[in-house]
Amino acid sequence: MGEQDKLKRAFSDKTLNDIKTSNSWQIFKIMSEFVEGFERLSKIGPCVSIFGSARTKADHKYYIAAEETAFQLTQQGYGVITGGGPGIMEAANKGAKRGNGKSVGLNIELPFEQFSNPYIDQDKLLTFDYFFVRKVMFVKYAQGFIVLPGGFGTLDELFEAITLIQTKKIGKFPIILQNKKYWAGMFEWIKNTLLEENNINADDLNLIHLTDTPEESVQIINDFYGKFMHQPNF
Repeated sequence: MGEQDKLKRAFSDKTLNDIKTSNSWQIFKIMSEFVEGFERLSKIGPCVSIFGSARTKADHKYYIAAEETAFQLTQQGYGVITGGGPGIMEAANKGAKRGNGKSVGLNIELPFEQFSNPYIDQDKLLTFDYFFVRKVMFVKYAQGFIVLPGGFGTLDELFEAITLIQTKKIGKFPIILQNKKYWAGMFEWIKNTLLEENNINADDLNLIHLTDTPEESVQIINDFYGKFMHQPNF
């Protein structure tokens, strides 16, 4: 029996029909997540998405910096969007709550580690099954990204935002990497490898800002949107 025949036997007609049926129903679940997200987030006003590791403890300097960053953003009139979980996400929601600002959590259902943090009002907490729907919400309703130290998930969200801006699929807004020491190696690799190999343009480097303090990060957001506020039709 050939390999193709073995595959056909392994995937019987019933199995294939079950897969097709499951995929069809999955479309409705995906649509419902998009609809709920669009309806609830369209009312929140100007917000900044804050990313970072879910593993960061409450006494860590990155946690403290994230909380202060979110607090300062609320004092400038911005709300805060996070992934809704622990670590840096919790810190940002905590800082926004301390500043009496809007605080949104886009939680994701994971088998073992993700749970919503206690600093988000329930009407501002959305829970998703699908990472790609959640990432759309991060980008569509944010006026800027502030990225603190994190792992693969943080990098995924960071490069998603950079790619969408680079390819002009969304408007250009500030992307800020907070903590220069943590991000310096990656930024140097982008500059010395990606740029040298002509895989990005020199202008693409200007999409990324490196800072060390909450004050610097918030100032970049303010400077960027300050230009538009002084335009006649703003």
